[in-house]
Amino acid sequence: PCVFSTAAQQRSTGDECGPEDPRDEPKHPLSDCALEHKAIKLEEQVRDLTERYRKALADSENVRRRTQKFVEDAKLFGIQSFCRDLVEVADILEKTAESAAEEAEPSNPNPTLKKIYEGLSLIEAKLQSVFAKHGLQKMNPVGGKYDPYDHEIVCHVPAEGMQPGTIALVTQDGYKLHGRTIRHALVGVAVESQ
Repeated sequence: PCVFSTAAQQRSTGDECGPEDPRDEPKHPLSDCALEHKAIKLEEQVRDLTERYRKALADSENVRRRTQKFVEDAKLFGIQSFCRDLVEVADILEKTAESAAEEAEPSNPNPTLKKIYEGLSLIEAKLQSVFAKHGLQKMNPVGGKYDPYDHEIVCHVPAEGMQPGTIALVTQDGYKLHGRTIRHALVGVAVESQ
């Protein structure tokens, strides 16, 4: 006997079993209790998968935020090493301007030195304005409290009219790029004289 039958064969043989025949009603292999148990298990799986999905979504959002922060920091601080090099040039320029200022005193009749000093002063001012435009600022810690994140102690100075722990002198200027210290200021800190 053939297991499969075509629609034509069924028509030719006739509908021997109609819908009113109780033997054709599908029998459920699972009882109602088993179906409820399976439904509860499926609901638990849905809750578990929903929770996993929410956690994965939150993790991906955190990764996106961190990546965005890294990109923004790279844009802001990508010029950090370049700024460190330029700060060295600014130091040389400042020392040269100070030397020219000492030589170009009013008692010295040499007008060339005076012009050199004025030119160096203009260059130094322009350089500092370019620094400020790009977020690089010179620290001015004299009179402020010592901060190990911004300053490096090179000497101790007797406190004359200053509170101990305040900065009395600066031997090398420090610089910050967008609030981040890229070069510590070398400072002398006031201490109580004994």
